[in-house]
Amino acid sequence: MSLSDYVRILGRGQGRARSFTLTEAQDAMTLMLQDDAAPEAVGAILMLLRMKGETAEEIAGFAAAAQAALPELPHVDLDWPSYAAGRTRGAPWFLRSAKDVAQRGHRVLLHGWNGADPKVRAGLVDLGIGIATTSDEIEVLLAKDGIAYLPLEQFHSALFRLLCLRDTLGLRSCINTVCRMLNPAAARASVQGVFHPSYRLLQADAAALLGWGGLTVIKGGGGEFECNPAKEIAAFGLRNGQLWEDRIARRVDETRRLSDRSETMVDDNWATQTPDAFETAIIEATTAAALSTLNSTDLSHRSVA
Repeated sequence: MSLSDYVRILGRGQGRARSFTLTEAQDAMTLMLQDDAAPEAVGAILMLLRMKGETAEEIAGFAAAAQAALPELPHVDLDWPSYAAGRTRGAPWFLRSAKDVAQRGHRVLLHGWNGADPKVRAGLVDLGIGIATTSDEIEVLLAKDGIAYLPLEQFHSALFRLLCLRDTLGLRSCINTVCRMLNPAAARASVQGVFHPSYRLLQADAAALLGWGGLTVIKGGGGEFECNPAKEIAAFGLRNGQLWEDRIARRVDETRRLSDRSETMVDDNWATQTPDAFETAIIEATTAAALSTLNSTDLSHRSVA
């Protein structure tokens, strides 16, 4: 089938249009990732999906095709996507949590793109989290530190091109969700943050279709997997491949937003500063949620796309 065939499936009009099956979504994404994909057809598909709302089958199929376009990467225990734009988030303390998880013996793969927000990439450097673009570089970093970061624009330029269509179309598309679901190293467990709560169940259902073992999705700081310790947080996802939901308990009585800074904190070098009590609670709560995802998941088999 051609991209125009997939446009017709979504856009044939009231009573005739329908959603993609998982296989159709996988085939459509395979075509959209090609260098010669007609931009008009790609834009039409993405905006038609936005208008009707994506299904779990569509997200799973898109993510499977995007992952299949990558070379095989070294085994990791935990997939940790970072794709928030940072508009409502303070310092990305979740990076310290990811490093804490790695220091406890788990192999963690971060990947992402954060638009014009420099805090995540700068924090990687300050915290000593290495950036890799090839399978060999990832393995070196994982063997040395237990953690590595993949920049989307370098390791998956075709998917990055689709993500950047937001600048042309003026609207967010499902590619933002696909990036969170990419899981480039096919880890059995993943932690994900969303900005819009409605996406939590969508991503959990898509992960189940992809055969993942463990997943925790929360409405996190600015859309990242980062817990606000001053709030009880609704968590959704998978445990050993089964749909799961729970509440992450509040840890502190202080009322404070994650974007609020301590009086002594300097934005440009937040990663080298000592976190205050509230920020320490952010790190500890986020670490605990990630470890819970890992510890309650059978990691003996890798996911299949």
